[in-house]
Amino acid sequence: MDEARAKPVCAEEALNLLNCVAQSPYDQDKCIRLLQNLRECVLNKKVKKFSLADQDQQEANSALKKS
Repeated sequence: MDEARAKPVCAEEALNLLNCVAQSPYDQDKCIRLLQNLRECVLNKKVKKFSLADQDQQEANSALKKS
């Protein structure tokens, strides 16, 4: 798979949790299970920090402007 198109680590677990929180009616038990899934993934993959694609682009643009 092309690295530029590779899925970020734990992306599916994070997205599942965010979508759960956004659902109405809110299912707390389901969201807690999804939070635990995300936590397991983070520990297994040794994730240190998450960032959003837009956030990465803004930081890159900011660094370019400072140059």
